[in-house]
Amino acid sequence: MRTWKAVLAIAMVTLTSTTCVPTRAQQNGSAQNIQASAASDEHENYDIVIRNGRVLDGSGSPWILADVAISKGHFAKIGRVLGKGKREIDATGLYVSPGWIDAMDQSGESLLKDGLAESKLQEGVTTGIAGEDWASTPLPDKLGAHFAQMQSQGISINFGTLFSETKIRIAVLGYEDRKPTLAELETMKGMMAQAMRAGAMGMTTALIYPPSSYASTEELIEVGKVAGSYGGMYASHMRGEGKDVLEAVRELIEISDKGHLPAEIYHLKVAYPPAWGKLMPEVGKMVADARARGLEITGDLYVYTAGGTSLDATIPSWAHDGGDEALKKRLHDPAIRERLKREQVSGSPGWWNIVEACGGWNGIVLTGAANPAYAKYEGKTIAEIGKEMGKDPADVAFDIVEQAEGGNEGTSKASMIVHMMDEQDVKTALKFPWTSIGSDSGTVDLKKTDEIQHPRAFGNFPRVIARYVRDEHVLTLEEAVRKMTGWPAEQYRLAGRGLIRQNQWADVTIFNYEKIQDKATFEHPNTFPDGIEYVLVNGEVVMDHGKHTGAKPGLVLYGQGHTTNATASGAQ
Repeated sequence: MRTWKAVLAIAMVTLTSTTCVPTRAQQNGSAQNIQASAASDEHENYDIVIRNGRVLDGSGSPWILADVAISKGHFAKIGRVLGKGKREIDATGLYVSPGWIDAMDQSGESLLKDGLAESKLQEGVTTGIAGEDWASTPLPDKLGAHFAQMQSQGISINFGTLFSETKIRIAVLGYEDRKPTLAELETMKGMMAQAMRAGAMGMTTALIYPPSSYASTEELIEVGKVAGSYGGMYASHMRGEGKDVLEAVRELIEISDKGHLPAEIYHLKVAYPPAWGKLMPEVGKMVADARARGLEITGDLYVYTAGGTSLDATIPSWAHDGGDEALKKRLHDPAIRERLKREQVSGSPGWWNIVEACGGWNGIVLTGAANPAYAKYEGKTIAEIGKEMGKDPADVAFDIVEQAEGGNEGTSKASMIVHMMDEQDVKTALKFPWTSIGSDSGTVDLKKTDEIQHPRAFGNFPRVIARYVRDEHVLTLEEAVRKMTGWPAEQYRLAGRGLIRQNQWADVTIFNYEKIQDKATFEHPNTFPDGIEYVLVNGEVVMDHGKHTGAKPGLVLYGQGHTTNATASGAQ
C-alpha cells in the first residue's frame, strides 16, 4: 500500500512533466475572470478599448475573441465592451497578450541612462527583472534612493531586481579568494536583509565569475536564508554550464533546500559539444525530481546557441584574486601566461573552462575591445585576430584583457560572444514547463552606442514566437505566451501582473502572428524586429504602430520584503 507521501510525490511528478502546468493564478478561474464583467456597460467610458483581438490571457488557455477595456492603468472589462474608450485600438486579426516579462534582464544601470527602453519595447517587453550584475546596483543602504531616482527620472517599462550576494561579498571581503569569518558572514547577512527591506526580490550569484566564484555553497546557503525569510528567491548563473552542469544544478537545488527559498537557473544551457543532446534531458529530470520533493526550482533561457560575456572569463579564477589590477599585473608575467595557457587546455580547480566549452578560440568573437587600439578587430574571432597579428590566440586574449580601459565595479571590460550551445538543447529546454524567457541583456540606446550587441538584445522574444511556435512548432502559441507572461509573474511574485484579468495592471503586447519576426543576427545584431504593433505599460500606449510615443509610465516593482510604503511608486 502506498503511503500518502508516495501518492503526493507521484501527483507532483505528473504535474511537473505536463506541458501546461496550472499556476496559482489559473486556479483562480480563467473563464470566470474573463467573463466576470458581462453586464452591459454601454454608458461606461474607458481610457482605452482594444477591439476584436484574439486575447491570450497569459495562463496558457486558448485565445478568445474579445474586446479589452482599460481604465486607470488596469483592465476594466474583458469580453463584449459596449462602452467607448478615449482611445480605441482596432486589433482585428491581431493577438492581444499580456506584456512580455524579461525574466533575466540586465537593465539596472542602463535604464538610468535611457529610460525610454526602446530596445525592450520594440520586442514586446513591458517588464524587466534584473539582478545578476553586481556592478549595476548600489550597496543596500543606497538601494532605496536608486529606485527613487529611477522612478523620478521616468522609465517606459516596469523594472524590478534581485540583489547580488557578490556585491555584498566585495563590500566585506574585497576581491579576495577566502571564506568570510563568522563576524564577516553576519555582516553580509545583515546587508542582504537591508537589501530585501529596500525592495530587492531575492538574491543572485554569477558563480563562473570571480569574486562570485570564491563563495562556498555554505556561504550562499546562509545568506540565502536571509533572502528567503523576506519572501525572496535565489537566482544563479551557475558554477558550471558545461560538462559539470549537473553538479552545478545539484548545488543550486541544495541552496534552495537548505536556504528555504525558491531557486531559478539563469539562462539554462549545456555549453559543451560532447554533451550536447545528452545532459539537457538529465537537467530536466533533476529539476522535475526536485519539484516532486516540494522544492520550487525553475529556470529561464534565451533562444540562441551563443552566449555573451566579458573576455576575461577565459582566464582561470585564481588569476583574478585581488581584482582587475592584480589580474593585469599577472598577465604581464610571461611565466604566468604560460601557466594560464596550459590550464585553458587541462582545466583549473574552481573554474568553468569557457574556452573548452566553445571548442577553442574559433568559437569566441570579440564584440567590445574596451580600447581603441583593438576596435578594428571587433566582430572577428580571437583565432582570426591571432592569425592577422601573428600571435598565439591566447596571447591576443590576454593582451586585450590587460589593456582594456577600466575594470571592476561598473567600468568597461572587453566583451565577447561565445558559440557553445546546440539548437536541440534549446528546444528541449523550451519544452520544460518550468522555464520562462530571459534575454540576459540590458536596454540598448542605438543613438548613443555602436558597440556590437548580442542579437538577443533585440530579437529574443519575437524569435520565440516566429521560430519556435510558427515555423518549427516546438511550442504552442498559448504555451509560449505563458512562458513570457503569467509564468514569470508567478515565479517573481509580481502581484497583479502577467495576466489579462479584470483589475490587474494593464501591460499589453499586441502583435501580428504572421509578420512577427526577429531580424537581429550575429552579423547584424543591432536590428529591431517586425510584427509588434502596440505595447501598453500600466494602461498607457508606449509603442504605437511600432513607434515609441515617448511615454514613461513604467513603475519600479518591489519585492515582498519591502518595508516602506511605496504604493505611489508601484510597490507590488
